[in-house]
Amino acid sequence: MADRELDRPKGEKRRLGLRRRGPRNADREGQWAESIARFLGTPSFILWLTVFVVVWIGWNVFAPDRLVFDRWGFVALTLMLSLQASYAAPLILLAQNRQADRDRVAAEQDRQRAERSLADTEYLAREVAALRQAINETATRDFVRGELRALLEELREQDEADHGQDSGGQPRAKS
Repeated sequence: MADRELDRPKGEKRRLGLRRRGPRNADREGQWAESIARFLGTPSFILWLTVFVVVWIGWNVFAPDRLVFDRWGFVALTLMLSLQASYAAPLILLAQNRQADRDRVAAEQDRQRAERSLADTEYLAREVAALRQAINETATRDFVRGELRALLEELREQDEADHGQDSGGQPRAKS
């Protein structure tokens, strides 16, 4: 008989006989792992785990023999704590890897921002230097006044020479 899975695309495969509902979202899974890892590092988790262990030990030490469920040196408690640690360790590592990725991106953005800031600072320093140079070459008010006085004096002398008068205002003798 022909292939019975004609209702699925050829590339789609089942994993353990289960069909995937949609594309895998690694970011959502990473956020989920981070939230668990963050909770595992809180004082409230440590407090609740301590309460759980104390109740477990207290129950198995002080309860009547017919109600004790972990008789042989707390083997079940050790197994449960080992299982919890075996799940917590990879989640914590995943959260650390994601944090390292975020730190790397932030460091790259900081480096780019610092480069832009340095370029802006260098540009502004060049502009300030150009303005200082332009100001030093710019005629000041006193310089312009002095030049105008000198030109006025020169024009007066030339005017006097053209009209035949000496500097005292008397007509010059013709030679």
